[in-house]
Amino acid sequence: MSVEPAVVIRLDGSGRYQPGELLTGEYWVEAFGDEPIKAIEASVLWHTEGKGDEAMAVHEFWRRDADAQPLDPRRPERFSTRLPNSPLSYDGRIVKVRWYVRVRVFPNRGKELLGEKQFRLGDVPPLKRREPEPDAAS
Repeated sequence: MSVEPAVVIRLDGSGRYQPGELLTGEYWVEAFGDEPIKAIEASVLWHTEGKGDEAMAVHEFWRRDADAQPLDPRRPERFSTRLPNSPLSYDGRIVKVRWYVRVRVFPNRGKELLGEKQFRLGDVPPLKRREPEPDAAS
C-alpha cells in the first residue's frame, strides 16, 4: 500500500495572532518520492465565505522555481510575514473571514499538491445568538 504525498504546514505560534504580529512557520511534503518538481508556491491569504460575492486577497506570496535551483519538497522551508491590521478573522451569520497559509507544489508530472493551514487574526468575539423576542400577547 503506497502512501499519498501530503503537504504539511506548521505554524510556530498558537494559531491565534494579532495585527502587526510576525507569522512564522515551515512547510514540507511528506511521502514525496524522487519525482522532480517545477515549482513550489506559498502564500498567506484571506477569503470570505457566506452569502453574496466571495472575496479573496493574498497578503504575501513566495514562489521557488526549479529553474533557479533544484527543489526538494521533503526539506522543510521556513516562511515569515508581518500580519496586516485587517481584515480580522470573523465568524458571522452572513459572512465569515478566514485566514490561511496555502502551499502548492507543482510536480513535473501529475496534478499539483495543495495544503492549507487556517489561523485566526485578531480577537473579534463570536457573534452571540439573538434570543427570540417575547410574544407581546403573553
